[in-house]
Amino acid sequence: MRRIMGERVTFSSNSHTCNGYLAGKGPAIVVIQEWWGLVPHIESLVDRFAAEGFLAIAPDLFHGKTTKSPDEAGRMLMELDADRAEREIAGAGEYLLSRPECTSRSYGVVGFCMGGALAQYVATKEAKVGAAVSFYGGFKKVPLELKNLRAPLMLIYGENDQSVPAESGRQRERELNALGKDVTLLVYPGAGHAFFNDARPEAYNEAAAKDVWPKVLDHFGKHVK
Repeated sequence: MRRIMGERVTFSSNSHTCNGYLAGKGPAIVVIQEWWGLVPHIESLVDRFAAEGFLAIAPDLFHGKTTKSPDEAGRMLMELDADRAEREIAGAGEYLLSRPECTSRSYGVVGFCMGGALAQYVATKEAKVGAAVSFYGGFKKVPLELKNLRAPLMLIYGENDQSVPAESGRQRERELNALGKDVTLLVYPGAGHAFFNDARPEAYNEAAAKDVWPKVLDHFGKHVK
């Protein structure tokens, strides 16, 4: 059974207020949702980061809407204003840095699918991002200016992912290497899309998920200072 560690909070972003789920103390991490919304699985990831010594928040980018329907999730994704979402993620990061529990001057971003693409986007836009992790991230609404990437980026894919192919990660790695950026690519054989989501038994790959988690923690531990 999940042990709930955190609380719902409100923070400012771009002259309006946003909600999110907050837990922990330590270096700052923003957890960016999949297209299902701010669901219990995403909150549980905030709790997991908190248990590992981080101060984490998941901003509610769909403003209260959640779904279990892929069709409805797709509609919510299409309606998402990527620039507004980017500002809300940055606002969540700034909120963490303002908290007394925070021990870092930069914040990390980690996202999944839609959130993985947004993690890359934020890392090209915000100077205070110290590190970024993108799990199987990619959708066309986010135009990346890769030359502006400042933070070390970890790209994570499943070799069997039919939604966001691992080859797209290999192409991104090649592009970033050509620009001299700090990029790490991890591709897991036998894993498909959403392999880290333990709330979806049909997608979850336990071996891959257990292997990648300490690598993610190490990435943030090294770079979010």
